[in-house]
Amino acid sequence: MNKVERLLNAVKGHGIPIILEPVRSEAVTFNVDYVFVPAVMNSLDRWWVIGAHIDWLTKLARSRRGVPWKKIIPEAYIVLNPKSTVAKVTRCYTDLSMNEVQGYSMFADSFLKFPIVYIEYSGMYGNPKTVGQVRESLRQAKLFYGGGIDSRERAKEMTRYATIVVGNIIYKDPEKFLETVL
Repeated sequence: MNKVERLLNAVKGHGIPIILEPVRSEAVTFNVDYVFVPAVMNSLDRWWVIGAHIDWLTKLARSRRGVPWKKIIPEAYIVLNPKSTVAKVTRCYTDLSMNEVQGYSMFADSFLKFPIVYIEYSGMYGNPKTVGQVRESLRQAKLFYGGGIDSRERAKEMTRYATIVVGNIIYKDPEKFLETVL
């Protein structure tokens, strides 16, 4: 947890919401604005679609503090970089056609009523055309995008279609991270 707390302290104070997107329930702190909880839609392992979430929520419900629902935002995660750690850990099927990516996003949006559909290219910059087409297919959910945002130009390009999430550049070059804050 010390790593998470140090990172949170480093990014606070820049006028942007602080959102934690934990991999494991042990890494969750509610000392943030929101906790985004990803359900990995294209995982081949049920654990990453709903299992981890049920486990975590039942533990929280039994705890003294309960479930802070106002801070928890579920998100439908669609992982598209097969080389990313998240794709490997969650056993994602990433060789998706554009129709399949839109199908996942429409299912999450219209059937499951997720408030967020998240297109994840972690570790690489994704295809803006794909992100734009997913945006067009959504009815109610907000589209978020993450992957390879390491410059102001890339941030501007992807914000045409989605709310961007800047990740790895925070660790590598905090000054460059500040350039992505639009």
